[in-house]
Amino acid sequence: MALVLGFTLASLGWVPVQWNIAALTKKLLSYSIIGLGFGINLNAAIEASTHNFGLIVGSIFFTLSLGFVLTRALKFDHVTGHLIASGTAICGGSAIAAVAPAINARNDQTATALACVFVLNSVALFLFPALGHLLNMSQYDFGVWSAIAIHDTSSVVGAASAYGDEALKTATTIKLARALWIIPIALVSAVLFGGDKRKLNLPYFIGFYCLAIAVAHWLPQFHAVYDTLFMVSKRALVLCLFLIGAGITVQKMRASGPKPLLLGVMLWAAIGITSLVYILYFQ
Repeated sequence: MALVLGFTLASLGWVPVQWNIAALTKKLLSYSIIGLGFGINLNAAIEASTHNFGLIVGSIFFTLSLGFVLTRALKFDHVTGHLIASGTAICGGSAIAAVAPAINARNDQTATALACVFVLNSVALFLFPALGHLLNMSQYDFGVWSAIAIHDTSSVVGAASAYGDEALKTATTIKLARALWIIPIALVSAVLFGGDKRKLNLPYFIGFYCLAIAVAHWLPQFHAVYDTLFMVSKRALVLCLFLIGAGITVQKMRASGPKPLLLGVMLWAAIGITSLVYILYFQ
């Protein structure tokens, strides 16, 4: 509801143009993710990350490789294609924001990739919980699947939160373990595209998220405070989804043309279906 409301207001032109929606969303999302860390069990986080390490690494390199092949097959701009593949492979907007300056991407190329990823994120919020219930997935399995197959961290925690608290904790942990791959992927991208490795834009909130988990583990006497922070962070994420919706308009979607969205959908379908099959039948 928050996402649709934001999108509706933006499409009607009721969002003040002087508001920097993207910057506000990024900052609020960072604080919300850190707050969620206080509700994550350290041992469970380590177990979930290590148990799914192969799936995390395999899905990243599978998506990036497929993105390279599809970009060439579609005869599409290779920079924008790599940004979309990076966003699909790792963590949506955060990955795009980190890789874009490293490969000297133009503003229009970055904006196109972000618009594509945000549209698919919006669809995932509604689609994934419905599919999870249809397939009768466990909280844990759904948390793993959403962390692998949904682009942006905000939409991962939004979809997982709608499914249940256990799904939310599993999804957040695995998603941020996956997001750590931003650093090596951005560095490799800078080398491949002849960019500047000094221009990396890294998401430092991941470190603070890990610190929050450690604090909650080593200082358990403040459990009531941690529960409150976790609850407030979940509410703040709803506001994040409203702001994301407020940054998407029909005009922006039309301006990017069909190829970016086609590439994004193909990559998303590939990683979503293959990871689902693996989780349900081989894990």
